[in-house]
Amino acid sequence: MPSQPKPAEVSSQPVNIGEAARQSGVSAKMLRHYESLGLLGTVTRTDSGYRLYSAADVHTLRFIKRCRDLGFSMAEIGELVGLWQNRQRTSSQVKQIAQQHLDELSQRIQALQSMQRTLHGLLGCCHGDERPDCPILDDLAGAA
Repeated sequence: MPSQPKPAEVSSQPVNIGEAARQSGVSAKMLRHYESLGLLGTVTRTDSGYRLYSAADVHTLRFIKRCRDLGFSMAEIGELVGLWQNRQRTSSQVKQIAQQHLDELSQRIQALQSMQRTLHGLLGCCHGDERPDCPILDDLAGAA
């Protein structure tokens, strides 16, 4: 099994947006987007208006990135961040969100596999030669 890259060190000092992006693996553009959605809470700003991110902010960004890597929606991520930060939560609340997401993924996988089977069958019917007739186009047009 290949080893996972080690995450960048997180500074205990506040960092600018570029450094927070580097440490978390989230682009600066997405970082601003997550902030605008309220996923980070209030971010400190310098007197000149530059954002400063704490180690906790960077940790939250890593959490969000992992959620995105697993395909959770932004709404689900908002719920998960809230639950993660709420020490009074129950694990059943988290499990319910994860189970619902898994069920949706399973449905999407089934739909993709159905599309794959259909396209495979259509490709098998098409001669792919110089003739103008094409079963793929006929099927797409509803003429099959």
